[in-house]
Amino acid sequence: MSGTLYLVATPIGNLGDFSPRAVETLQSVDFIAAEDTRVSVKLLNHFEIKKPLVSYHSHNHVSAGQAILERLLGGESCALVTDAGTPAISDPGEELVRLCAQHDVEVLSIPGCCAAVNALAVSGLPTGRFTFEGFLTVNRKSRREHLESLKTEERTMIFHEAPHKLRTTLADLRDTFGPDRQIALCRELTKLHEQTRRCTLAEAVDYYAENEPKGEFVLVVAGAEKQEETTLSLEEAVDLVLERKAQGMRLKDAVRDVAADTGLSKNELYAAALER
Repeated sequence: MSGTLYLVATPIGNLGDFSPRAVETLQSVDFIAAEDTRVSVKLLNHFEIKKPLVSYHSHNHVSAGQAILERLLGGESCALVTDAGTPAISDPGEELVRLCAQHDVEVLSIPGCCAAVNALAVSGLPTGRFTFEGFLTVNRKSRREHLESLKTEERTMIFHEAPHKLRTTLADLRDTFGPDRQIALCRELTKLHEQTRRCTLAEAVDYYAENEPKGEFVLVVAGAEKQEETTLSLEEAVDLVLERKAQGMRLKDAVRDVAADTGLSKNELYAAALER
């Protein structure tokens, strides 16, 4: 009979957030797979937990995942932990969970801290429907394309960001979503200097132009206003596309904007504009 993989959420700043059940789980498993064993050993020492540690992270997840799976199939139990937060959420742990699912190994989640959900809760923005976007890529073109795809997203959006990239990301968010879009910037969640700043994207850009970003950030961005259903026909929409093209806009960009405004299919609109 195979063992069980436990996904154990760890504190994101305050050790008091580590649950008694999480402690009991780490005490009961055969071994612990950690993102960074040097970080995890501090947590284990604090709670006087003595268990063998193995490394599992984005650079070794293929080989390490296979080794962990073999031990699980052999009947051992394993707890997966990250440096902070919930394993498998924006984390290579998702690959290990998928591997276990493929081999019918039981996976249990031991709930606890999740920075994205904590930030959403205190943001003051709608929480009924949201989309988690994680960290944006450092590649400027890919980052812009990603944000463009979210231009008409009506759900609240959640991003993670490091302090040294915050200014660039805020500028891209402002340029894509407009200066008046609301944002909550949550930094150092659960830590001594926890802070939530609620403002527009333009105000956020201006503030951090004058103030050095410090600490890890979760950015909670308001979704787009609900688009009214279009009453335009395809022919009328093509007229708008060609009008914008005549004003100097690229056909592809004109199609994209008119499609976003009208809700019509980009492919259908582009084909009709080419025919015209």
